[in-house]
Amino acid sequence: MPKTLVIGASLKPERYSNIAVKRLVENSIKTEAYGLKEGKIGSVQIKTNFTDLQNIHTVTLYLNPKRQVYIYDDILNLKPKRVIFNPRTENVEFYNLLEKQGIEVEVACTLVLLATNQYN
Repeated sequence: MPKTLVIGASLKPERYSNIAVKRLVENSIKTEAYGLKEGKIGSVQIKTNFTDLQNIHTVTLYLNPKRQVYIYDDILNLKPKRVIFNPRTENVEFYNLLEKQGIEVEVACTLVLLATNQYN
């Protein structure tokens, strides 16, 4: 099964990124998490660097566009098949960079995609 990386993962249970990690796992999707603080969301370890991340199929962003700029290269180097821009993460500049590398851009809500069986 393809692996998903949640970027902007938060330890706070009320945050959408935290909920997304839990729902991805509940849906039997291999899940990695990247955030500012190390910790765990259920069984998923939040990483604070991209060093050990590989074989990522989907990146789902929970990081505002100003913060995305600092990790453009890290995400591009992962060579994911797609990047999902959740609400309030929309970033036309980054869309263009991803599409030039042949990476699919999807502007959607990961939680809605999961709830409606459209996450694939």
